[in-house]
Amino acid sequence: MSSDKKWAIVTGGSRGLGFETAKGLIAAGISVYIIGQDQQRAQQSAATLGCEYRAVDVADSKKFREVLAEITEEASAKGFGVLDILVLSHGVMSEKMSKTLRTNDEEWRRTLSINLDSVFVAVNQLAPAMAEARAGRVIIYSACLGRMSGPGTHGGLAPYRISKAGVNAFVKNLSHETGLGTRGFLVDAICPGHCRTDMGGADAPRSAQEGAETALWLATRDFNPVTDKTGLLWEDRQVVDW
Repeated sequence: MSSDKKWAIVTGGSRGLGFETAKGLIAAGISVYIIGQDQQRAQQSAATLGCEYRAVDVADSKKFREVLAEITEEASAKGFGVLDILVLSHGVMSEKMSKTLRTNDEEWRRTLSINLDSVFVAVNQLAPAMAEARAGRVIIYSACLGRMSGPGTHGGLAPYRISKAGVNAFVKNLSHETGLGTRGFLVDAICPGHCRTDMGGADAPRSAQEGAETALWLATRDFNPVTDKTGLLWEDRQVVDW
């Protein structure tokens, strides 16, 4: 394979939004590795998609880093260059009654370790090479429930909201550290909306495919650092306030 061919890693790629994101990237001619927690499901999804896969619990930082390093080494051996696209679509919802004063340590750590800590691990492991190469795109599935302004941002689901607020702050901070797109490296967060996934439920108004559309656009769009923007929270290709 030529290093000119683009490749991507998609976490949470064995189902839901991650699966649809991987599917769209593959349709665009991009080679994909998906990462899922369950070995059997990840294997089945990879077979359906026609891509590579790994299974790992992203909450286990040490193992997660090892898997990411293993994927990078394998891709290099196949002739790929520096990672082009990293999409982080894994995540969990906190318990319905997890208000700030009612949440226990276990629920807090479970949610934050998966939704926020593992985001740091993945970006910290993979993005330095991307930034150094002055290329690459990082897209992180966040949530409008993590915004500090706007409707539906006041109370309840404390670990989940706070984990996504952390993701939003992470993206904003990293984008400023890396030049807001002027150096070729892009990082963005997206709000996919309420989608029909395992987390969103069967009655959600949007399909997973609809929820993944903005991520695919960000991953493949033409970017002009003079006129286009990065380091933001997006919903349906539109910027929304943090």
